[in-house]
Amino acid sequence: MIKRVLTLLPVVLGVLCLTFMLMHLVPGDPVDVMLGESASAADREALKQQLGLDLPLWQQLFHYTAHLLQGDFGVSIHTHTAIAALLQQSYPATLLLALAALAIGLTVGVPLGVWSALKAGHWQDVMITLLSIRVAAMPAFWLGPLLMLVFAVWLGWLPVSGMDSAASLVLPALTLGLGLSAILTRMTRTSLLEVLHEDYIRTARAKGLSEQQVILKHALRAALLPLVTIVGLQMGSLLAGAVITETIFGWNGIGRLLVESIEKRDYPVTQACVLVIALSYVLINQATDLAYRWLDPRTRGRA
Repeated sequence: MIKRVLTLLPVVLGVLCLTFMLMHLVPGDPVDVMLGESASAADREALKQQLGLDLPLWQQLFHYTAHLLQGDFGVSIHTHTAIAALLQQSYPATLLLALAALAIGLTVGVPLGVWSALKAGHWQDVMITLLSIRVAAMPAFWLGPLLMLVFAVWLGWLPVSGMDSAASLVLPALTLGLGLSAILTRMTRTSLLEVLHEDYIRTARAKGLSEQQVILKHALRAALLPLVTIVGLQMGSLLAGAVITETIFGWNGIGRLLVESIEKRDYPVTQACVLVIALSYVLINQATDLAYRWLDPRTRGRA
């Protein structure tokens, strides 16, 4: 456990340094965004000194890291708002969206995968396989507007965008959850088909257990072990992949905050958003690994 935690530190530091350098290599100047290109050279220089942008990059990185180690994310150079406050407002919205999408993916994907495995070779299996492949191939920037057009514009059942009500969560959650359900359907089918041919499944059937007991108590429990890893990885992907979906649906999460900060060349906010997303991804993977070790005794090391 301690070794795994220590390995997270180089990853986080690498993400921090890489994000810092890439943001400063992107064409554009936050001073031009704030003052306009017609501003005088004196005003531009004064603002650069005020924001600390006149310092060498290594010195800016050193100051930023030193403040970060003290729990200080700094302030936005565009709105002068504490970045910690911006993250506290936006991160819960992204987490809610990711959890809703995960619930949709599990609710739809696992039952369809089980049904597809039990009907392997039949027309139901073929239809589910084709459907899951088609859904998995739909990118969020295409599926999101399609759902918006059908359910919000044509049918008028759901809001187009925003966060005014609980109904506003449905379309963005579906956009992320349907893609996840397609992946879980294929993984559940493949894993369950492998388990159904194991000796202990034959033994359970030979004992006279019903097919429902064999599937639910023996086969499905073992088949879901690989899904723990997939769900953990996909949960991290949902937090990172919500950038496009939040922008499409006007969802005020950390993804939308990241896009806006990039457009405004707000370096501290961009770095904080990327760092929080990276930390979330790493910590979720760590928790997934621990959960897998708890569920599967074979991965715990020596007996």
